[in-house]
Amino acid sequence: MPEFSDAVLTDAMRHAAAEARKWMGATSPNPPVGAVALAADGSILAVAAHQRAGGSHAEAALLTLCREQNLLPKIAMVCVTLEPCNHHGRTPPCTEALINANIKHVTNGARDPNPKVIGGGLARLQQAGIEVICGVNEAECQQLMHAFLYQAQTGKPWITIKRAFDRKGSMIPAAGQKTFTSEKSLVLAHCLRKKADAIITGSGTILADHPLFNVRHVPDYPAKRRWLAILDRRGRVPEAYLAEARQRGLDPFVYQDIKQAIADLAARGAQDILVEAGPALSAAMLDSGLWTMSVTIRQGDTDLVDVDFNPREQLPFASKDFRWEAILPA
Repeated sequence: MPEFSDAVLTDAMRHAAAEARKWMGATSPNPPVGAVALAADGSILAVAAHQRAGGSHAEAALLTLCREQNLLPKIAMVCVTLEPCNHHGRTPPCTEALINANIKHVTNGARDPNPKVIGGGLARLQQAGIEVICGVNEAECQQLMHAFLYQAQTGKPWITIKRAFDRKGSMIPAAGQKTFTSEKSLVLAHCLRKKADAIITGSGTILADHPLFNVRHVPDYPAKRRWLAILDRRGRVPEAYLAEARQRGLDPFVYQDIKQAIADLAARGAQDILVEAGPALSAAMLDSGLWTMSVTIRQGDTDLVDVDFNPREQLPFASKDFRWEAILPA
């Protein structure tokens, strides 16, 4: 195996993760995955990522890019953030693509947690004579794919509750305003929205603010549609709002309670759900325990952001390793 230092491999995996983050939220139900090709001297030949479900996986995209640029013979190692798949889905197995490309060395960040395939991709590569290194930059790779890994481990979607409080401790903006947080906090909020498959809100929020629930403070994926779950027991949300939401790239549904909304969104394929609601619904979600991560923004001269994880939930990474830059789309 080429004598690459830990620093070289970690740097390569960070580049792969950074490329994958450009598509975080666009690949669901698949995870965001990045891949890097290294030359024998440790320099990076090419970087690629999985960009959308049904499209080429990161390894296949990387090999295609190298093939087009006549770089295949120069590849000394492929570094990929997730264990290469070894099964047929909408695309062929990445293990076979690596084997057929005559790749001799592979490094991966996180193992696939699916109990039906765990270790199968690595085992297939080793059976074909490919040398494998596991767990390089593992914490970042796990956070990159947090919603996918969490659902694979628990069978539940990753649910984030986002709240913002003004200086007086209120979540309600002043009359005529829709927000009171800084631009930096708005970017954070819209990055959370960008990576989400679905948004949960309440009828009170809609009637009070007529929120758009689209992504504005960061570039969005043009073809991305999100489910909008509205808790509206009394049927107060007008049809006109639902029609306008559809035109903004949302698929709205009305529910009677939280559990019904979460179960239906999960059945539709939502892995990553963001709760953006008023004080009552946000508090009810926290009290219910049906959440994974809580993000609290507090207005100040510099806004303060607190992150908490549900202590009753099994995270796909150690909470002490949490870093914002690892869990948000680039």
